[in-house]
Amino acid sequence: MNSRYNPRWDLESIFPGGSESAELQNYISVLETDLQQLSQQVKGFPLPEEPEDVAYMESMISLLEKVSKQVGEVSAFVSCLTAEDVHDYKAKLLVGKRSELSAAYAANLTILDRKFVQIDSDVWNGLLQQPTLSPFSFILDERRRKAMDKLPVEQEILLNDLAVDGYHAWGEMYDAIVAKMGIDWEEDGKKERLSIGQAANLLSSSNRNERKSAFDKLEKAWLEQTDLFSETINHLAGFRLQTYKHRHWENVLKEPVQYNRMSEKTLNAMWEAISNNKTPFVSYLKRKAELLGLEKLSWFDLDAPVGENNKTIDYDDAARIIIEQFSRFSTGMAEFAQMAFDERWIEAENRPGKRPGGFCTSFPVSQETRIFMTYSGTPSNVATLAHELGHGYHQFVMNDIEILNQDYAMNVAETASTFAEMIVADAAVKNAETKEEKISLLDDKIQRSVAFFMNIHARFLFETQFYEERKKGLVSAERLNQLMKKAQKDAYCNALYGYDPTFWASKLHFHITDVPFYNFPYTFGYLFSLGIYADALETEQGFEDKYVALLRDTGRMTVEELAKKHLDVHLDRMEFWEKAIQLCRDDVEEFLKLTER
Repeated sequence: MNSRYNPRWDLESIFPGGSESAELQNYISVLETDLQQLSQQVKGFPLPEEPEDVAYMESMISLLEKVSKQVGEVSAFVSCLTAEDVHDYKAKLLVGKRSELSAAYAANLTILDRKFVQIDSDVWNGLLQQPTLSPFSFILDERRRKAMDKLPVEQEILLNDLAVDGYHAWGEMYDAIVAKMGIDWEEDGKKERLSIGQAANLLSSSNRNERKSAFDKLEKAWLEQTDLFSETINHLAGFRLQTYKHRHWENVLKEPVQYNRMSEKTLNAMWEAISNNKTPFVSYLKRKAELLGLEKLSWFDLDAPVGENNKTIDYDDAARIIIEQFSRFSTGMAEFAQMAFDERWIEAENRPGKRPGGFCTSFPVSQETRIFMTYSGTPSNVATLAHELGHGYHQFVMNDIEILNQDYAMNVAETASTFAEMIVADAAVKNAETKEEKISLLDDKIQRSVAFFMNIHARFLFETQFYEERKKGLVSAERLNQLMKKAQKDAYCNALYGYDPTFWASKLHFHITDVPFYNFPYTFGYLFSLGIYADALETEQGFEDKYVALLRDTGRMTVEELAKKHLDVHLDRMEFWEKAIQLCRDDVEEFLKLTER
């Protein structure tokens, strides 16, 4: 049977020729010229003395928008190249060029931000009320406030330049080490070398011996590299802590909550609500252990399927399911998904040489999206595919908005994706043909709740403790293992038999240089999207317009303002989070009822 959809993406429509693309090199040359022009405009920026002095600022913002799109276009393309083939040496060289371009762009922003600080407050407030600048008022005012909290401009520029090889390089080193890793695997007498991503898929196998074998091999592979990974994570944290010290930032959560445009009070309310509602999920873990014939689950049992519902969903069927279910809530979502499959915006082929994990990246100039994952036909893969398409739709509805107002925070970035994932997962449960299938699909759905409430909570607890210890000096690989295991025990309420002490090494998120604590935004997005999903189920008409309006506002207000405007809720109070968690508790109650003996 011929497949309708090709599971390999098309990058040729962006820059033909891959990492050897002549068009890409020409594009980078033009970008470098535009960056020089931007630098001249920024350095020559005359401070406005009256609120009506907007002409120069208008011109500069226009060029800033152009360069921002160009940098985004190159960055997205390089990300795609390095993900689809970890052995592409020329793509790795482009990573260095991408870092240089990003640093040059960031340096211009830093100079500009400092000039914003020098503008008289009354003049500044008047400028933001001018018709041509008012659409940018939130983002410009945010940049000015952040600049007031940083070092003098020369020091911030030096910091950005040093970060290329002294900070971002540690993240790139992590990627380079992982790219060379893999495990030897034998199945049906056939020996092969699996990538880390392919091996990770085996942890959801129905065969416990297979899961344990894959876990043991993976753990051995990570253990062999922990000395190197302890260097990457220590130096990433060390660079951040030194930066904070010089900026006089005492709280390590200052950067991540600021980055996510939320208050620490909101973050604490979310974690407190979760901590108060873990008992049902402990009951779920206990019941799942019983169903698998175990006294307690080990770490490698968490993603094990329950029951015999091991049917494989081919790629074409996954596309049909996703498009069909999206259409129940949003015609726009369904049409976007259809376009992504038709235009080959998705890299889903299950083959060696790809980096692990999944992501969605957008090309702001081409106004196209690319989705990356490794699809092997499991219900979880279908959910992941829907999740990444949700990301793509979020960007799609913002394409006509000014690029400066498209820079939404990571926590709300996870909202559209998780909402899309929830649509497909919930539909699968409701459309189950047998009790066994329903139990299996509920289990798959609850696994995600456990991941957000327990796994990510463990990451947060680990990172919090790690940063406190890192302030006193380097933290050894052995100690990192201890911290990770303790965090997992606390987050899972001691409900497991075995844990994964090298998780700090195997989880990419701890080594990403965008921002520390690159974990809690997923939980925020999950629960925030549940609130939206509940609203969608109750809204017979007008939901799509309301949803799109919320997504379009994600780049130009705080999350608290966003929730108040579009959902009329207060995120810094536990009530919202507890109501969202209740939907997950309902799944657990149904699962426990269906599996009673």
